[in-house]
Amino acid sequence: MRVFTGIQPSGDLHIGNYFGSIKQMVDAQDSSETFAFIANYHAMTSVSDGERLAKLTMQCATDFLALGIDPNRSTFWIQSDVKEVLELYWILSSFTPMGLLERAHSYKDKTAKGIAANHSLFSYPVLMAADILIFASDVVPVGKDQIQHVEMARDIAIKFNNAYGDIFTIPEFRIQEEVQTVPGIDGQKMSKSYNNVVNIFGDEKEQLKTIKKIVTENVALQEPKEFENCNVYNMAKLFLKGDELLDLQARYTRGGEGHGHFKLYLGEVIWEYFKEQREKRAYYEAHQDEVREILDLGASKARAVALPMIEKIREATGIPATKR
Repeated sequence: MRVFTGIQPSGDLHIGNYFGSIKQMVDAQDSSETFAFIANYHAMTSVSDGERLAKLTMQCATDFLALGIDPNRSTFWIQSDVKEVLELYWILSSFTPMGLLERAHSYKDKTAKGIAANHSLFSYPVLMAADILIFASDVVPVGKDQIQHVEMARDIAIKFNNAYGDIFTIPEFRIQEEVQTVPGIDGQKMSKSYNNVVNIFGDEKEQLKTIKKIVTENVALQEPKEFENCNVYNMAKLFLKGDELLDLQARYTRGGEGHGHFKLYLGEVIWEYFKEQREKRAYYEAHQDEVREILDLGASKARAVALPMIEKIREATGIPATKR
């Protein structure tokens, strides 16, 4: 079973990234063949400053390693180090109906939020399909907003296979129901694009400052609070289990505490949860040459899978093989 995921280096990693895909990938390393990459080509849809993108790419790689991606158990690389994906992106474009892309929820949502419409944003699902298909991925862990993109990859792969035979593996998405949409500080899905995130790493005071901005109902201090639809509770429950979660529910229902108290508690929970990861991150931050070596090794492993696939695709489509 080959499990595949990627993340854009378009800003600091947040808890939505972690629970939506990174944690699933880290957990999958014990039982599956895992492929994880930094999607820097994708990030160009939102980051136009080259120096900033280069910095964010290494920052994202450092964060991935700190959060538990193990280069000895996973193939871990930067997207642009395996250029064959761009060749496949173009080939797959010929098998992608315009109507399929026009129905993309993510494109509609982002342009509605004021993000400039351009070809790369519009054709994002085709590049994502190339990422998934060139590595014969079986399973793609995603958040709720990315389910449609995996379904599009399936549609494109089936259309290609119908023309040239069973070349592509048809991928399946994997989603954890309890974390399919991690709420942001405004109650919408947490996203860097919406600027409503709680970052994993950084200064503790700044993190708490962000948590204090979480939108909550205005209820008197002494009154019981409703927790099911509370943004603070729905963030906290990602980190809590068993009695800890029941205790938090009881604090809501008995009253006597305000949402400010729950925000402080959430800040403590998040800071403690990522304690070991912060320590690992400090190490990798101080050893960037080691991070680059890990990425180079991962790119070599990724190319060893991508090259035979692209050669098979070239043969099927009548594109001459690359001279070496």
